[in-house]
Amino acid sequence: MRVFVTGSTGFVGTGVVKELLSAGHTVVGLTRSDKGVEQLKSQGAEPLRGTIEDLELLKKAASESDGVIHLAFNHNDFSQFEKACATDRAVITALGSALVAAGGDRALVVTSGTMMLARGKLGYETDGPDMSSSMAAARGASEPVCLDFAKQGVRASVVRLPPTVHGPGSSGFAGMFVKFTLQKGVSAYIGEGQNRWCAGHRDDAAKLYRLALEKGKPGSVYHAVAEESVTFKEIATEVGKQLDIPVISVPADKVEEQFGWFQFGAVADNIASSAKTREELGWTPTGPGVVEDTPVIIDYAKSQGA
Repeated sequence: MRVFVTGSTGFVGTGVVKELLSAGHTVVGLTRSDKGVEQLKSQGAEPLRGTIEDLELLKKAASESDGVIHLAFNHNDFSQFEKACATDRAVITALGSALVAAGGDRALVVTSGTMMLARGKLGYETDGPDMSSSMAAARGASEPVCLDFAKQGVRASVVRLPPTVHGPGSSGFAGMFVKFTLQKGVSAYIGEGQNRWCAGHRDDAAKLYRLALEKGKPGSVYHAVAEESVTFKEIATEVGKQLDIPVISVPADKVEEQFGWFQFGAVADNIASSAKTREELGWTPTGPGVVEDTPVIIDYAKSQGA
């Protein structure tokens, strides 16, 4: 298949491009920079210079492809989160409409997150976003935009990533936590540290995107979750051990002082199942767990000057 990938040079996107190429697909990757162009060429992919704001460019690339995987999202400025979500919906609409117009058996796989699900409750692929949460309402609105294209002949599906997708790179919540820990000199959890994050390795997520592209059922949601539940205390304890620094508990009224803007992640209680995903697509995660992968996460954070 000829596959157009947005976010192709990001942490997850790099793994997805590698996975697609290794499976024999042709990849066209969207990139904003010269560095991204060179990265894609070195992997054996075809670079397309542009941004997700250029909807006409996206439509043309999608219309010339057998499938599209949409990963790009502006995570850099959470003060612009709602704007980024609106852009995401516009991009999905452009990609999906181009695939409809092109006709044939074409796939659209877009990205969401398990953080859109209800807090503290095991979430399933069949569960919708928790619309009582402003963050979930904003980002979760992208899901039906994608899935509605299944009614128009596109094999449209959604992959929800866990808050910690880890590996040799930024590593989501775990990477952010390590960054703050290095800055503070202590590894802290909140209260008894029993709030939880689900997690998965980047390479396993990449395999899931490929499977969803190749044989995903139209209108389906899939979870890239290898570990349903890892407590914040488990992660903090291992980080402290690896860095040889104190592991401490902080009270709820000190969360902002310890974690700054990342306090929303530090207090998150997000657990999710991937049973349906595994059964339907034959997806079997094989990568290391987040605690086992802690040295890799720390090494990357240090390399970035955290």
